[in-house]
Order: sequence, then structure tokens, then C-alpha cells
Amino acid sequence: MATVNPNRMDLNLLRVFDAVFEDQNLLRAGKRLHLSQSAISHALARLREALQDELFIRTARGMEPTARALAMAAPLREALRSIHDTLGVQPFDPATASRTFVLAANDYVTSVLLVGLSRRVAAIAPAVDLVVRPSTRLDLAEQIDVGRIDLAIGIFAEVPPRFQSGPVWTQEDVLVMRKGHPLRRRRLRVDDLAEFPLVTVSLGGQEEGAVSGYIVERGLARQSEMFDRQALEDALAAIGQRPRYRVTVPHSLAVPELLLDSDMLSIVPAPLAQAFASRGDLHAKPLPYEVANVSLRAIWHRRHEHDPAHVWLREQLAEIAESTRGDQGTRQGTRQG
Repeated sequence: MATVNPNRMDLNLLRVFDAVFEDQNLLRAGKRLHLSQSAISHALARLREALQDELFIRTARGMEPTARALAMAAPLREALRSIHDTLGVQPFDPATASRTFVLAANDYVTSVLLVGLSRRVAAIAPAVDLVVRPSTRLDLAEQIDVGRIDLAIGIFAEVPPRFQSGPVWTQEDVLVMRKGHPLRRRRLRVDDLAEFPLVTVSLGGQEEGAVSGYIVERGLARQSEMFDRQALEDALAAIGQRPRYRVTVPHSLAVPELLLDSDMLSIVPAPLAQAFASRGDLHAKPLPYEVANVSLRAIWHRRHEHDPAHVWLREQLAEIAESTRGDQGTRQGTRQG
């Protein structure tokens, strides 16, 4: 690895590196920095010469970072953020700001929460765009580390110190069935969950290396199932029964259609069950065993904790969560870490 004299390094070159790493495209990086593609290419050439590394390789998918670039990206972004904070941060004006925020969420959170966030942002911040990535991706923590995801929403058992987090709401599991189901009009028993097969949503599952219902990556432990599988299996084991997982899907959108023409059941978070029930052809009931309230949380890298734009985004999310959940569960915002 080449030795570089930091006293002779042009700070603008590092800003170019950060933009190219973020966008993986010279044209988009130029637009971000208000520079021509030629200027970006020239700056990148100077940086490559100074560091004696290609840094980015042009591929069909864009500018792929080298191992050296990957190692530099996170600490360099942190350093640039510190310089920016030291020199003074400009206030964020949503009415005039042009910005793209990248969020990670599963399809349940996207449909129940982020649709409302999108409407609000469109109304008060017309030049702000939202990109939603799947929170089920196995490199979620890495993507937050390198700055490609601004905010991730999910259920996390452990959040490493380099991340900040705040609660969105608490939720519990409930049972969903079709309106004409045999269980619709009577009190549920635990053995019903052994008699009728289940449709389940897996956000990763054991095939992705989940342990005790969580996938751990870079110190971040995130939910691998959309419901508490262990609680169900423990309740049935107490009466000598086991559940039958007849259909397992990677997302929740297929659940209603799978339930409508069958006697299958599904265990989902209460806000999702409410959304299903609003269709008019599905019904939700409490589970016949004790279920725990779990906290849906938003997490972000600590370098964004005091960024006015990120603070604004978290405030909008908190207000949308409050209005979306209404009087159900505990409704807390994500303003505080």
C-alpha cells in the first residue's frame, strides 16, 4: 500500500472519492458535486496516482470499488463528516433541498409505514426522493457502515455502538384467517394451531444462518422471521404437538391470497393484520398463548445523529408512525438515540 503525505492531499479529491463510492457512477457523482464528468474523471485519476491504486473498476454494473477503496470508504466518510460539522452545518430546508434518502425495510413496513412517509415527503419536500432497499439483505450492516443506507427499520435484538436507534412502535403477533374460517366464531385453543397448517413469512430463516430467530452481521442482530416462531413451538410442545408450516414465503404480499381459498392460518404483526383485515375478507384474532410486545426500531449510523437532514427525516418518520398506529400499541418517535 502506498504511503501518502496527508499534508499534500487535496481535500476535494476525497470528496470526489466519497461521491463516486456512493453513486458508483461518474455522471451521478458529478451532479452531486456540481462538477462535469470530465472533472470527476480527472480528479479520480489524480487520486489513483496519489494512492497507487485503481480504486474503482468500470463494470457493466457501474464503478466497482477495489479492496483499497472499500477499506477507505467508511473512515473517510466519517472524517469528512467531522470536518463538515467542525466548519458548521447548513440548516436543512425541505422546501428547497434536493436530496435522496435510502431506507431499508421489509414489504410489511413499506406498505404500512413508508407509503405515508412518501406522501408527506412529496407534499413538503418536492425535490427529496426516497429509495427503499430490502432490509432482508445479508449485508445490511455493511451497507449502513459505508453510507449506502441512511435508515433501516426492523426488529433488532442487538445494535452495535456505532449505530444509533430509536423506537418506531411496539407490536405483537396475532392470527389471521379468512372470514369464513371454522375458527372464526369460537375461542381459539393452542391445539388449533397444530390442526390447521400455517402460512409463514421468513425474512431470512435458518438457511441464512439465523440463530435464535436473528441473523447477526457486523454486530447487528436482526429478526429472521416475521413472527415469534419459538413462542409458537413452545406453546404446542407443552401439549405434545408441533406446527405444520405448509407454505413459507419471503414477503407478506402473498399471504392474503394464500389464506382466502384455504383453511390455513398465518401469524403476523398486528399492524399488518389490521391492513389485511381492512380488505374485508380476512379476520384477525389474538393468539391463544402469551405473546411478547416487540419494538420496531429505526437505526442509523452515529455519523448522521446530528445531521439536520437526517434529523428531519427521522422526525417525519416519527410523526407518520404516530398517525399510522393511532391508538394501538406504544407510539414513540425516532428523534432520540
